[in-house]
Amino acid sequence: QVQLVESGGGLVQPGGSLRLSCVASGSIFSINRMGWYRQGPGKERELVATISTSGRTNYVDSVKGRFTISRDNAKNTVYLQMNILKPEDTAVYYCYAYLRVLRFGADSDYWGQGTHVTVSS
Repeated sequence: QVQLVESGGGLVQPGGSLRLSCVASGSIFSINRMGWYRQGPGKERELVATISTSGRTNYVDSVKGRFTISRDNAKNTVYLQMNILKPEDTAVYYCYAYLRVLRFGADSDYWGQGTHVTVSS
């Protein structure tokens, strides 16, 4: 019914950049909040960044000044521009959306399958 598909992950050297994209598709009435989580090896999943419908953003302290989240409401797409990447950024990055589907009056959480980001020399 609803699907989130991430893209843009890969292998990059420290100091490099990557741009992640996530497209939400299906029977969507509206999208409230979108964001990105990540889970590194042996670590718990953590919130990286979120963005509201009005464009208000939040970031985990470790990525402030390096990562930028944005969204295109017309395309149901959220982006994560990652600059000055560090080895500790290595993780599986998951797209998240809090949205409302057609013919249902309550918002629900949806998750993508994840895209791998590896930062290594």
